[in-house]
This record gives sequence, C-alpha cells and structure tokens, in this order.
Amino acid sequence: MLSEQERKKIAEEMKLHEQPRGAISEALLIVQEHRGWVPDEALSDVAGMLGVSTADVEAVATFYELIFRKPVGKHVILLCDSVSCWITGEERLEEHLQKRLGVALGGTTPDGQFTLLPAGCLGACDLGPAMMIDGTLYDTLTPEKADEILSKYGMGSDAQTSHG
Repeated sequence: MLSEQERKKIAEEMKLHEQPRGAISEALLIVQEHRGWVPDEALSDVAGMLGVSTADVEAVATFYELIFRKPVGKHVILLCDSVSCWITGEERLEEHLQKRLGVALGGTTPDGQFTLLPAGCLGACDLGPAMMIDGTLYDTLTPEKADEILSKYGMGSDAQTSHG
C-alpha cells in the first residue's frame, strides 16, 4: 500500500502530465525514493492510482535500470559497461570493484552499504571507464582512483573478506 506521502507526491506528478501513463516512471521513482526500491505490490498500487494496467507499470519498472526491483545497498554503484568504457579498461575496473567489495555484479555487500550494478551507458563515452555512485558521475577511472572514491563513501582501506 502506498503511503500518504507517496500518494501526495504521485498526485502532484500526475498534474504535470496530460496522460496518466506519462507519470509512471516518476511515480515509480517516488516509491523508490521512500523505500529504496520498488516492491511488486507497489506496481499494482501505482497502476491503480494512475488508472493504468499493472502490466504497463511493470513494463516501465523493468525497462529502466535506475528503477530498482529488489533491495539495494545504501550506496548504489553503477558501472558503465558500454563499448566505450570497455575499450578504456572497464573489465579491469569491474574485476577490481568485485574483489574490493566482495560481490559480483548485481550483488550487495554483506553490510548493506554497497550494491554494484552494470549500466549500459552513463554518458561519459569520451571519459571511460566511468561509474556513478548515488547519482554522482566519476570518470577516467583506475582501480586506485576508484578506491579513493569508495573511501569517501565509507569504504575502508581493507577489502571486504566475505563474498555475496
């Protein structure tokens, strides 16, 4: 069930669109803002509020990679795996981050602090490899530069030892 605050924000968003369908992605992001992710039951609640089918809402929820359909960590790391980033060393960075965090792509650290997700493109094609953490873009990355960035988000100098 949507909270009163979620309903209020979604209603405000609906006013900005001629068709209810146009508010689907923003409604899902509102749910995610409040819950950290979008659970299955929220899809039908959003659909009911917007007057569209649950299938329409689910189609949007599964299409956009920034709408999280399962719980994620406190900090979400999106690692660009586009051809441009791959050419500039994305694979090396991916291996480093997986080892450093102790998780595979799609995984969340055991302490719930970080989730590592692949991203099709972060729009920094001339500055790869790139990653985004909580909406902040980092480019021209090396494993060392990535470690410095992770430390700003509370990742200590020792790599995680448990794997998930």
